[in-house]
Amino acid sequence: MRLTVLVPGGSGQLGRDFAALASPSVDVVAPGSAELDVTATGQVLAAVGALADRAKESGSAPVVVNAAAYTAVDAAEKDEERAFAVNADGPRVLAAACAARRVPLIHVSTDYVFSGEASAPYEPSDELGPRSAYGRTKAAGEDAVLGSGASSWVVRTGWLYGKSGSNFVKTMASLEASRDTLSVVDDQVGGPTWTADLAAGLLELASRVAGGDGPEARVLHCTNAGSVSWCGFARAVFTRLGADPARVHPCTTAEFPRPAARPAYSVLSPSSWKEAWLTPMRPWEAALDAYFAAAK
Repeated sequence: MRLTVLVPGGSGQLGRDFAALASPSVDVVAPGSAELDVTATGQVLAAVGALADRAKESGSAPVVVNAAAYTAVDAAEKDEERAFAVNADGPRVLAAACAARRVPLIHVSTDYVFSGEASAPYEPSDELGPRSAYGRTKAAGEDAVLGSGASSWVVRTGWLYGKSGSNFVKTMASLEASRDTLSVVDDQVGGPTWTADLAAGLLELASRVAGGDGPEARVLHCTNAGSVSWCGFARAVFTRLGADPARVHPCTTAEFPRPAARPAYSVLSPSSWKEAWLTPMRPWEAALDAYFAAAK
């Protein structure tokens, strides 16, 4: 099926990988925030309208995949109004525009909407309990999308890293080259996710949605399989750099205080993704191997 996909937040690491992975039958329009500000109602309405018209002219099916987000977790504690504008008001306007033009919407959300107090992987139906401004604004964005009347799906993910932009893997690689040892928190556990793998999953979902075969479940979880602590993840990065992982020392969250509270456990269950008959995500270790292989 031919698709025409609008990806707000297209200059970010996920948006770039989405555009790079799309096949020739998928026409991707991936504007960055400078080209499409999701907090500007007029721009959003114009962009969705142009998408619908472009798809009609080309005989393709239109889909919006919203990758735009305010992701500065610590900065959001002092700038929650701006974070809310991008993470909640933006998706609300985007969903309304999609509903008006009958364009399906896939909205990317986060593991930070949960409290982190669980001891087993979170299911989409589990109670939300964000502990940070970032988490609260993303949870509000989910509500706005799902309550909009648009044909919409929310895809939660977490611990993203990719070729573009700043991320944990790049930070650890830089610190490996500049420090003899470093301490990384070992009491926060999640599921690292390579943006290329997430983008491939979103492309598959977009094709299903555009074909009228979207999953019955409207909230899905999509991360690379498995879980690890930040310390364990950092050691895995060191190993793949050919460095001694013992140079990474474990510490507690209390020893490394940050302005925004992080969930201690934010592993997302893969059940909803598999039950939707979408291709299961590979283990995070294999994805990290592939990331480094692609970077060579």
